[in-house]
Amino acid sequence: LKSAQEMHALFRDIPEALTNTHRIAEMTDLHFTFGQLNLPDFPVPEDHTVESWLREECQRGLATRYGTVTEEIQRRLDYELDVIIRMGYAGYFLIVADFTRFAREHGIATTCRGSAPGSLVTYTLGITPVDPIRYELPFERFLNPDRVTMPDIDVDFEDSRRDEVIGYVTRKYGFDHVAQIITFGTMLARAAIRDVGRVLGLGYGEVDRIAKAVPNQLGIKLDEAIQMAAPLREMQEADPQVRKLLDLAKQVEGVARNASTHAAGVVISRDPLTDLMPLQRATNSDALMTQYEMHGVEALGLLKFDFLGLSNLTILRQAVDLIHATRPDEPRIDLDDLPLEDARTFELLASGETTGIFQLESAGMRRYIRELRPTSVHDLAAMVALYRPGPMDNIPAYIRRKHGQEPVTYLHPLLEPYLAKTYGIFVYQEDIMSAAKALGGFTGPEADTLCYAIRKKKSSVLRAQREKFVRQAAERGVTPQVIDAVFAAFQPFERYGFNKAHATCYGLIAYQTAYLKANYTVEYMASVLTALRDNTDRVAAAIAECRRLGIEVRTPSVHGSGLHFTVEDDAIRFGLLAIKNVGEGAIESVVRAREADGPFRSLTDFCCRVDLRLTNKRVLESLIRVGALNDLGHPAQLLMALDDALASGQATQRDRISGQSSLFDLVTDAGPLERPLPEATEAPPRERLRWEKELLGLYLSDHPLGELAGVIGGFVTAYSGDLGEEMDQQRIVVGGVVTGVRRVITKTKSTMAVATLEDLQGTLDVVVFPKVLETTAERWQEDAILLVAGRVDHKGEETVLLADAVWTWEEAIALGKGSFGAAVAAGDRGRRGSRYGAGPPVGSNGRRMADVTAGTRPLAGPGNEEADPAPVRVRVIPRVSPLRDGSVTGSITVTLGGPLQSRAPEPRSVAAEPASVAAEPASVAALATDHEEPPFPDEERQRLVSDEQAPTAPLHAQPGQSLHVRFSRAANDVVLPAFETLRELIHQHPGDTPVVLHIPAGPSREQLMELRRGIAYDAEFLAAVRRRLGEGLVRLELAAGR
Repeated sequence: LKSAQEMHALFRDIPEALTNTHRIAEMTDLHFTFGQLNLPDFPVPEDHTVESWLREECQRGLATRYGTVTEEIQRRLDYELDVIIRMGYAGYFLIVADFTRFAREHGIATTCRGSAPGSLVTYTLGITPVDPIRYELPFERFLNPDRVTMPDIDVDFEDSRRDEVIGYVTRKYGFDHVAQIITFGTMLARAAIRDVGRVLGLGYGEVDRIAKAVPNQLGIKLDEAIQMAAPLREMQEADPQVRKLLDLAKQVEGVARNASTHAAGVVISRDPLTDLMPLQRATNSDALMTQYEMHGVEALGLLKFDFLGLSNLTILRQAVDLIHATRPDEPRIDLDDLPLEDARTFELLASGETTGIFQLESAGMRRYIRELRPTSVHDLAAMVALYRPGPMDNIPAYIRRKHGQEPVTYLHPLLEPYLAKTYGIFVYQEDIMSAAKALGGFTGPEADTLCYAIRKKKSSVLRAQREKFVRQAAERGVTPQVIDAVFAAFQPFERYGFNKAHATCYGLIAYQTAYLKANYTVEYMASVLTALRDNTDRVAAAIAECRRLGIEVRTPSVHGSGLHFTVEDDAIRFGLLAIKNVGEGAIESVVRAREADGPFRSLTDFCCRVDLRLTNKRVLESLIRVGALNDLGHPAQLLMALDDALASGQATQRDRISGQSSLFDLVTDAGPLERPLPEATEAPPRERLRWEKELLGLYLSDHPLGELAGVIGGFVTAYSGDLGEEMDQQRIVVGGVVTGVRRVITKTKSTMAVATLEDLQGTLDVVVFPKVLETTAERWQEDAILLVAGRVDHKGEETVLLADAVWTWEEAIALGKGSFGAAVAAGDRGRRGSRYGAGPPVGSNGRRMADVTAGTRPLAGPGNEEADPAPVRVRVIPRVSPLRDGSVTGSITVTLGGPLQSRAPEPRSVAAEPASVAAEPASVAALATDHEEPPFPDEERQRLVSDEQAPTAPLHAQPGQSLHVRFSRAANDVVLPAFETLRELIHQHPGDTPVVLHIPAGPSREQLMELRRGIAYDAEFLAAVRRRLGEGLVRLELAAGR
């Protein structure tokens, strides 16, 4: 706000404006009432109050949900209702139940997230499908009578129909009684650094380096970041410019940066909102929005209702609609009544092929879910909760304990009844509450207060609660050591943790999506494609998944396509709405004409029958270019004939509008006279693909890399669709065709470039900084096929690759896989070496790295059959699955100077991959032939098996086999450290294969020792042995028996 002096200066020419403003302020009498609820009056029958009506509705729902109501269930319901009514929230629950009922009655999929599914009241009212009795969810985590807070029911609706529900409550309670809530985006630590750096004129690279030194922790403050991150602290101490940047950033940190509409919050009041607060129009909408954020709204006694949009609910509902349309004789699927032990669903989940599955799509989650092999919704809920920054470290132990590879232990026997289903591991926030009740004798509300203090970092409350826990636990005989261990188990939840009700709800949605994908694959994938239609990269990834599953995705057609993706003879037909320049009106006109009079006979017939006011020339050209009219001629012919066909159609429609009959109206089977299509040469394949890319956003009928699809996977380590947050700062190799290059002049007058690379899964922007561009400029040409090495970089919603090396496809083929991999690895070592000083690139052992250039002798192979054979060396390289996570599904024997020989992969539990699908990317390590250190410091998986082990060390142990480890030297100073290292490796790779050590005990003698713990014998373990123990010290052999 401006000061009085500033206002006088601004209005010195009209001082009466200030005088009138002061008079109006003096006349205003405004009083705020705090602490009093302002809920709208929910209409109930005349003989009821809201409290009695809530009880009756819940009792009715209880009988519907359970049939036979046990005393325990009735007691739980009565307790919850007493708490809700005593706190004055009966009307709130009836309002939420009313608009969720509206959604269900209008076919809008809905569910509930957060802690509300822990309430039996929400279950009986139909607000949530999660049974809190079955899943053992405590009510107090949702509503705690000892900690007076507003109830918070987060309701999810289909994202495409959320506005319908908000429209319903607006009509019901009045336009001036309903508004969405404003939210203010504040300057967080990294954003503050970037914004201040831009103002100071610092280079992007330098500012980005400083910003990324801030730990990736939600809500972290700059002072905390400087204390936690040594690199950031060192930069601040060593560089005055960095110190100035950080000091200024601290001053703007937390300042409001922008205002927008809250993602979910809606306020509904009894009184007109204009009597309570200032309002404004919402961003990009005519809807009302409060000018107070949610805490101010709550302070005025108004309750926030959360209307969330979830795209997966849209996918589920559309999939059910498609299934019903394609299988009309089968009963309509009820998602809330699915069998929860479906074998095909859990087989799909265990395979890790979870594209399109809610919450389980990321590369890291795929790896864990495959290792977990879930068998229940409990498992899915646990994995959803564990895959978070706080409890993530417990995932390996959870998996081992589930499969009996590690004993299930409890910090105290009293915890067993509460933690048995999570194998003794603290997974949920509610587990903290259970420990407080079991060990400290806390009541449910008291346990929630402790949990709240931990997750909200309320230090004073937590201190008091800990003292209380220690005292009461000691009285119950719990030792100080156990108390300390329990609080240590609580600590990860300070960072992040899911409550069990929320995780269970998400686990159910994950199961529902997996069930439909496993049992109704075509319909489900069509729904996924429709939901993703505005994100071309994700559509491309989903189409790749369809091809992996053996599902044909057909090009758009005016004879077969509808508005969205549809099912057609066990294939998926592309929707017309996904075509650029083609709107809903034009599509509806095409569908109406097709349904009214059957297939179109010609282009002229098409132009006469569709509404040309909606289907103009631009629309028609787009339809022709993507092949939607290929049944009527090839695109080059149709484009040449389009003007004549349009003229004929326009004349016919003018006559029809004016009421004149043409000759063709008198003969029902006749069509308009038209010339035959002109002779024209078909557009070349590259041109047709360019049209597809321009108008569909992706390549559909083929791909510029189509002929290389089976080969390029051996050279790349990732595809564009793989680069999620977990890949940030990983060094990878991608391959694709350059579809655009933009050159940029930097502040230092150097030239850099941003290239768009299209691979088999989508597009990726590649940033080429000046130093790299200097030596590679001639390679960055449109339509060039390139292999690019660099680091993945996430900035906000964008993902880019920071290139450090590039090869043309011809150069890569000339090098061959092995030499190409060595060049990639050597490039990484060179970059690492340059950070620490000049000189040749060196490995971690200090040895100089070989110089690998394009002049290396080419391998014999396609296009080079007559190359001289090079010396033969055999390597066994793990052939990774499309999950890119190190899972060995087969192997490739590489004979340098000879052809590749693939060993048969192990059978998968899902549809076999069609031969036309792109080859799986190699691991980074598998590209290199000789490296004396791991090729990239971040990558601990997918290592090469050593030369010595390749012929004798299979990648998998057979049932009944044991691993025999023989030491080649007997000296204690060698064997003992090696034994400790080996024991550590076995602990890190637990499995079912027994291990027998052969310890040298003198000349020609050895002592056999069988270990209690087995190992997971695979390529990863072999590579770890080689990396940690070197070569020649131990020999690994598989043999039957012990």
